Amino acid sequence: MNKEWAELNKTLQSQLKKENTFVDGIQTVLDLRQKMFDVLCAFKTELTREQFNCCPYSNAEGYHSKTIAYSIWHIFRIEDIVAHTLIDHSEQILMTDNYIERINTPIITTGNELVGKQIIKFSEALNIDELYQYITAVMNSTNKIISNLSFADLKRKISNDDKQHLQQLNVVSTDAKAYWLIDYWCGKDFRGLIQMPLTRHWIMHIEASLRIRNRIK
Repeated sequence: MNKEWAELNKTLQSQLKKENTFVDGIQTVLDLRQKMFDVLCAFKTELTREQFNCCPYSNAEGYHSKTIAYSIWHIFRIEDIVAHTLIDHSEQILMTDNYIERINTPIITTGNELVGKQIIKFSEALNIDELYQYITAVMNSTNKIISNLSFADLKRKISNDDKQHLQQLNVVSTDAKAYWLIDYWCGKDFRGLIQMPLTRHWIMHIEASLRIRNRIK
């Protein structure tokens, strides 16, 4: 794990546990997210469109067995769902401003259900410019949601009504490789969701994407 990211991740976990360091913890969350987002933005200038679809570790076990395009979609689709539907009770960014058509995505799910050549085919379909517009909108919106949370909010649990609402939206595939996410997210409090998926999930997939980038470059 990137040492700086790992240290910031460790620090924010400690800071968010205590009311007197909570505000600092929120700032650490935002700082870590910005550092990682800058890496994703660098991909936009470093990589060709075809390289976003490359899957050099397709037979491997782990997050690096995907494509960079898929990984970017996956990180922010999950964030959009968790931040807006479960934390903020607001409309997901994907469902606004014609993003589905603009990105040309064949799915509205997290993509966990996709495997092998399905991941490559999915990646090839995406409009990368519009995907970056989407992830920027999600990033900014989530940062506002996080910044507006109080220390007391961090202990809030996901209600059964919220869980049922999420299920009804059909934004998580019913495939066994994906559907477990609903129980996983809904078993956490808000602090747990900030840690995973709103920070650590980024680290895992961006580090995997850097490994892919290094291989194809």
